[in-house]
Amino acid sequence: MFQYVSKSTADTEALGERTASLLKGTEQIALFGDLGAGKTAFTRGICRGLGVADGVSSPTFAIVNAYRGRVPVYHFDMYRITSVDDLFATGFYDYADTGVLIIEWSENIESELDPDAIRIRILKSDDENERIFEIEGLDAYADIIG
Repeated sequence: MFQYVSKSTADTEALGERTASLLKGTEQIALFGDLGAGKTAFTRGICRGLGVADGVSSPTFAIVNAYRGRVPVYHFDMYRITSVDDLFATGFYDYADTGVLIIEWSENIESELDPDAIRIRILKSDDENERIFEIEGLDAYADIIG
């Protein structure tokens, strides 16, 4: 695990873009963090890095947004998911290995995540613009990302 401190939304998006440069196309990226932590901003950066031209927004009510870039991207919001049955109803399992899965509110489905999922915890700091990213699963690339 390594840490990265983001100083702004633009910095968070740039971190996502650098992360995208490492992706092959079938990863699960599990995002953990409170409301307003920067999960969607980080996702926008990943999507930009993967060549997604569409606007990226939180899939809060849709549960999943699909984007097309150099690989498919499926952006999930698991905030309202409370059981495996709920998760099954989203079609989550059907998306495995078909693109990059970016999962907001991963804490709600942690038992169902791929053991090799990239886990990113985003913490707020005392500075309202600063975020602390704790990144697991990309340790070998810390110098590229951070």
